[in-house]
Parts: sequence; structure tokens; C-alpha cells
Amino acid sequence: MRVIAGKFGGQTFDAPNTHKTHPMSERMRGALFNTLGDIEGLTVLDAFGGSGALSFEAVSRGAKTSIITDVDRTAHETIIRNIKKLGVGTSVKAIRINISKWSQGNSTEQFDLVLANPPFDGLKVELIERLIRHVKPGGLLVVSWPTRQSAPKLPKLELVGVKEKNYGDAQLVFYRKTK
Repeated sequence: MRVIAGKFGGQTFDAPNTHKTHPMSERMRGALFNTLGDIEGLTVLDAFGGSGALSFEAVSRGAKTSIITDVDRTAHETIIRNIKKLGVGTSVKAIRINISKWSQGNSTEQFDLVLANPPFDGLKVELIERLIRHVKPGGLLVVSWPTRQSAPKLPKLELVGVKEKNYGDAQLVFYRKTK
């Protein structure tokens, strides 16, 4: 795997050797960040981190900080190695924890951008809904979701669906927090 653009563009990193992660394709990752545009100085929560690819791309393109959560031991160890390999330890932090438990223990923590690329087996809309609390007003929640299922309909009182883009077996769904 490689960082697509920004100050770390072209640098490679490893993917975890586990079936429990759902890596986002380079094409889809590039489209995600092209759609986001300027993310200079933003804070990021990367739920279901896998390899850390979304966080590495974000800080490469100017995000201030990123927290990566993943409960899988192999994925977490891979993320730690990748942080060292890319030299992003001052801006990227990895936490080995289930995102639901992290959310419960950090209920007031908010970010400009929350990225959720969950494994497609056993998807839980209520877990994605829980991530809403971590999006700052005016911020974005971006969810990768299988195209064979309808995108989650999240509470309209807090979020406005901004855009949906399909990429083969997956789609990106962008939600902006209104309050």
C-alpha cells in the first residue's frame, strides 16, 4: 500500500495480514480525499483503522492530528509499525480498542472529520450512529458501506446527507453535522 498524495506521497506501508479488516482501495481512498478537498489543520478520527491508510493519507494532506482505533491485534501492530515507518508519531496515535468502547469512554471528544471503514461482515448501523457524537458541528462523517445495502439513514436532526459515491462493491457516504 502507499500514500497517494501530500508530503508523504509515494511512501509505502503495510496492510495487516488478517481477514478481519476491510482495506479501502487506493482508487476509493484517492476519490475520498479529492472529494474532501482542503483538510489542512483538521482533526481526524479513523474508526476501524485497519492499516492506518486513511489517517496516513489525511496527515500527508495536511490534517493536524489523527486518532486510529482498531480492536484487532494484528491490525493494531501493523498500524504501530506503519506509524514508525512513515515517521508520523507526532500527529498519528493508534489505540487498540473496539470503537464502541472508545466512544463510551471518550463521549465528549470531537473531530472535524470522522472516517468509518468498518468490515462489511456484521455491520451495525447503531455503531455508525454512535460516531455522530464525535463529529464537531459543521464537520463530516464519512462512511464506507457495501453497495449491496442501502446507505445508513442517520438521524436527520443532527446530520445532512451530503453525497454518495459508488466504487464497485463499496460506496462512500458523506454526512455533515448541522448542530
